Amino acid sequence: MNFPEEIKKIRQRSFLSQDEFAKEIGVAFSTVNRWEGAKAKPNLAAMKSIKEYCRSRDIDFSSVEEAWLNYIVESKKI
Repeated sequence: MNFPEEIKKIRQRSFLSQDEFAKEIGVAFSTVNRWEGAKAKPNLAAMKSIKEYCRSRDIDFSSVEEAWLNYIVESKKI
């Protein structure tokens, strides 16, 4: 599974909207929207927040971490 799908899976497993999930991990709604839309990749600080969120809710983080490490955001050509 690729990174956008992994983030969406975590959020949906928690029954949260993008806005609610963003508030839980301390980022803007638009940030989560860009991650799930494959337009951006979280920085290290955001990944630490996601990891803590998963740890506190007993959600496996290993597949998210692996997907993040291997994920490359494709830039749009104009």
